[in-house]
Amino acid sequence: MMTPGQTSILLVEDEPHIAEGILFNLEAEGYRSVHCLSAEEAITKLDTDSFDLLVLDIMLPGIDGLELCRRLRKSGSDLPILMLTARGDEVDRVAGLSAGADDYLTKPFSLKEFLLRVKALLRRSRPTRAEKTTYTFGDNLIDLAERRAITATAQIELTELEVKMLELFFSREGKVISRGELLQTVWGMSPDTETRTLDNFIVRLRKYFETDPTHPDHFKTVRGRGYRFIREKS
Repeated sequence: MMTPGQTSILLVEDEPHIAEGILFNLEAEGYRSVHCLSAEEAITKLDTDSFDLLVLDIMLPGIDGLELCRRLRKSGSDLPILMLTARGDEVDRVAGLSAGADDYLTKPFSLKEFLLRVKALLRRSRPTRAEKTTYTFGDNLIDLAERRAITATAQIELTELEVKMLELFFSREGKVISRGELLQTVWGMSPDTETRTLDNFIVRLRKYFETDPTHPDHFKTVRGRGYRFIREKS
């Protein structure tokens, strides 16, 4: 379960025994970690989820790590990337860095060194990612730090759960968030819990922030998948 502000790391590694050790140590350090076995799976995950770091093996079935790295950089992504490979030749290191990787680690490596590299990359990336607490969309101004919202017609004191939900929506703008993830992140419930609590919260947000709550412009339902926050009206 992800908590607000928790660092999230995506691992793309097709060797299960290596992935298992990495995931165990990342989670022991308090990171939220997600594992993909292929670049194709990672592309889907990156499109629907947010991460602070990508740990990427070069040797993958199908699209390899170098090609995935190139595609991410070509798309404008500045996601920090730590490249993993069993090949330690200088040519391979140069290829990885030229593709856009931020750092390079050769297998076999010590998990202590791996964690130090992870911490260093996260530390270097954070100064350019200032934490944002105020958001505007439509006629609404929301200050998450103050738990306050100003709309076209009212000033609203937000509850802690409303702030958690809004924080998740804003951090994943334009992407679908499943009901299960919302239940886990906001309420700490099992993702398969049967409850109307989430639906009632969505209704409340629409009453607060939508011009017409029955035809929302910002807090959209994606049938069969979950919900999506859109800043600009379509």
